[in-house]
Amino acid sequence: MEARANFRRNIILLSVAQGLLLCNGVTMITISGLLGYELAVDKRLATLPVTSYVIGTTLTTLPAAWFMKLYGRRAGFMLGALLGICGGLVCALAVYMQSFWLLALGTMFAGSYNAFGQQYRFAAADMVPPDWKAKAISFTLAGGILGGILGPETGKLTRDLMSIPFMASCVTLSGYAIIALLIASRLTIPPPAADLAQAPGRPLKQLLRQPALIVAITVAALSYGTMNLLMSATPLAMSICQHSFADTALVFEWHVIGMFAPGFFTGSLIKRFGVLRVMLAGAVAMFACVAIDLVGQTLLHFWASLFLLGVGWNFLFVGATTLLTETYSASEKGKVQGTNDFIVFATQGISSLVAGAILVRQGWSVLNQFALPMIIIATLASAWLLIHRSRAAAAS
Repeated sequence: MEARANFRRNIILLSVAQGLLLCNGVTMITISGLLGYELAVDKRLATLPVTSYVIGTTLTTLPAAWFMKLYGRRAGFMLGALLGICGGLVCALAVYMQSFWLLALGTMFAGSYNAFGQQYRFAAADMVPPDWKAKAISFTLAGGILGGILGPETGKLTRDLMSIPFMASCVTLSGYAIIALLIASRLTIPPPAADLAQAPGRPLKQLLRQPALIVAITVAALSYGTMNLLMSATPLAMSICQHSFADTALVFEWHVIGMFAPGFFTGSLIKRFGVLRVMLAGAVAMFACVAIDLVGQTLLHFWASLFLLGVGWNFLFVGATTLLTETYSASEKGKVQGTNDFIVFATQGISSLVAGAILVRQGWSVLNQFALPMIIIATLASAWLLIHRSRAAAAS
């Protein structure tokens, strides 16, 4: 009973920390594209600060996993929060100095914070029995709904609190990271055992031969890449379409609600219908998102498509993460989790880098067409593994 109460307490803390992480990330993505467009000499580089956020995440994923394997989850989460504090302050300085490249450096620090925070879901999965993993992952991610509400509102309410627009927003992000630091200090996750930290487990090449691991990484990367391609370009697209910043904040609020509100029941859906069927449902939602974007560019179109994009991402990403946890032992989790997140955020970085150039040169509709191949591949991968497992079960 005491152990169950402890992991429930930790999951609640991790869920709140996830919410604060998303407050930081959503606000950063919402404002950095607009600031990038204002500060960049070459407007095609407008989304580079968003890309540097993703690059910071990508470059830090493997070191973050390594650090936590050696020193434990709590120490890693506290270090990540410190990087988040630095990120917000550097971005505020960049806005004050009107420096595009300093802004990109600040968002890179914020991305490093995100890399450590991406381990929240794995920390939740590691501390519960196998039949609880999907629920622990989805409930932890559900904390992101806090980011869905506070993130866009932060950008909207703090936009003009200081003499330079969005400077106060960046300072506020450091405040959120300070709260995340305090929460991380209250976690009671046991440090890794010395023998576990040293155990090599199977080689990564051998692990990557598993069909489930291949599909898990593929779907996680493509779902994140699709989501980021469309999400990072949305503030600029809405601005080009003459929608107000308040409208953009509303769309982002509902997008992030779509991303994380399903977390309260995604785990139960996975337990009832199976992880691969839930992933296929997520792919359908993403197809619907693109279809709506191709029809029109009113506020209602942006709202509906971004909400469905969030729901589709949730089903695909929670499903892929749950599938991933089936493929490694305790001594192998660091290398598998780190490799997964490295590939996921490398894909996200590429998608955010090309988003601005495609949008400025060819428009919103063409950008959405670029998302279709990624959704198709994720769908085919999930369907293939479902058929493979069904045939294996029938044969046995």
